[in-house]
Amino acid sequence: MDLYLPIANLSVNALVIVALGLGVGLLSGMFGVGGGFLTTPLLIFYGIPPTVAAASAASQVTGASVSGVFAHFRREGVDVHMGAVLVVGGVLGSIAGAWLFALLQETGQIDTVIGILYVLMLGSIGGLMFHESVGAVRVARGARPAKPRKRRHHPLVAMLPLRWRFYRSGLYISPLAPLLLGVFTGILTVLLGVGGGFILVPAMLYLLGMSTKVVVGTSLFQILFVTAAATLVHATTTKAVDIVLAALLLLGSVTGAQLGARFAQKMRPEYLRLALAVMVLLIALRMFLGLVWRPDEIYSVALS
Repeated sequence: MDLYLPIANLSVNALVIVALGLGVGLLSGMFGVGGGFLTTPLLIFYGIPPTVAAASAASQVTGASVSGVFAHFRREGVDVHMGAVLVVGGVLGSIAGAWLFALLQETGQIDTVIGILYVLMLGSIGGLMFHESVGAVRVARGARPAKPRKRRHHPLVAMLPLRWRFYRSGLYISPLAPLLLGVFTGILTVLLGVGGGFILVPAMLYLLGMSTKVVVGTSLFQILFVTAAATLVHATTTKAVDIVLAALLLLGSVTGAQLGARFAQKMRPEYLRLALAVMVLLIALRMFLGLVWRPDEIYSVALS
């Protein structure tokens, strides 16, 4: 079932794209991650141009975040005050990211930059996840667990001026810290098509010192608005959003997320995290090989 993608300017098998979204949604439901950092490299592997893959993945993450935000609102797991500051920073970062994206497009380096950033990002995240999950597996097998870390914000955050109270998060810190964090994730959202939750969640826990019961909900709140802003920025400036591609991905990911949530209840979480870490490292390795591996023939002509 071939379908033409107007922005990507190529024909794809619609069932393959839906299956790809289904797979990412399955992983999202099983491992509790947004999936955006996996969608873009998988689309690139399939042959979608990196610019279109990044822009379209951002719009897919927007749709996939809606149900999660409402679920956390019902459980009072969203700090709207903190989330609003993160959203403002994310929107500013999206604008800056769009300018950087367009600049890299003009110089012809955007595809290479996206590949390098993904190798660095997935390699570092996969390594940290692998280290943490191996420790969790050892504890599950009888090893002594590490002492729990006291929840407090980073000393650099404590040095910033103009403190506000964030009651739901239990913090009294400067709004500049979450604002700058939002700017950084906004830039990543535009450049890479990711939601940024894999950076936001640990940063909110270990840098800002937020309460764990509101971290995931507040992260999803920020992701929802920032990915929507990034999609709008892409659609009006870079013209790289392929709505047909995003719709096919969303169709698969919504179904896959429900199935993944059911599978996750039947499997041990420490082994799930270890499997995800290995998969992320393999994707990083594949992208690295794509950047450095020189084909036998750089240019080829095929007659059909």
